[in-house]
Parts: sequence; structure tokens; C-alpha cells
Amino acid sequence: MNQIEVSIMGQSYRLGCPEGGEARLREAVAQVDREMCAIRDSGKLKARERIAVLAALNLAYVLSERPMAAAASPAPTQAGQPASAPDDAAYIDQLIARLDQTLGQDGHLI
Repeated sequence: MNQIEVSIMGQSYRLGCPEGGEARLREAVAQVDREMCAIRDSGKLKARERIAVLAALNLAYVLSERPMAAAASPAPTQAGQPASAPDDAAYIDQLIARLDQTLGQDGHLI
């Protein structure tokens, strides 16, 4: 497993990344960064933890709508094959595990 250094809202993080998954992880980081910066820039919230929770909820909501859209028109994966629901579920499980690891046991950012 490789480690990559990324930045979200100006703060650096070192993340574990499976072989061949760097581009996908960097795109996920960019998406999270865009979402968090948009929330912060709206001026309604300043606490990083609250911004992170709202961004996570917003992105989870978007992902939850994905299977309905994918059933009508499956989106191609990197290999050019349609994405399947089990792959999406596994990916969401991995994201949740990463969030749990980053947030720690008490649900606060470390």
C-alpha cells in the first residue's frame, strides 16, 4: 500500500492508497476539498469539524442517488465497464472506514 500526501482546506493529510488507486483517491480528495471549501466560503460555518460532517453528508446524499441514476444509464468505470452496485457499496464501506480512522473513536478530528 502506498501513502500519498494530500491537502484538504489547506491542511495536509497522509493517506494510505492501494496500488493503482492514486488517481481515484486524488479525485475523491479534490471532491471533498471542493465541497468543504464551498461550505466554508458560504460564511455560515467556520468550525472544520462541522464543515467536514456537512460535506460528508452532502457527498453521501449524492452517492445514495447514484444507484438510481446508474440503473437508467450505467456510468463507465476506468476500465470502460459499467459500474456495479456491489463495487459502489464496497467503495462506500472503504470511505466510511477511512472516516472512522481519521475521526478516531470519539468522532472528533484527530
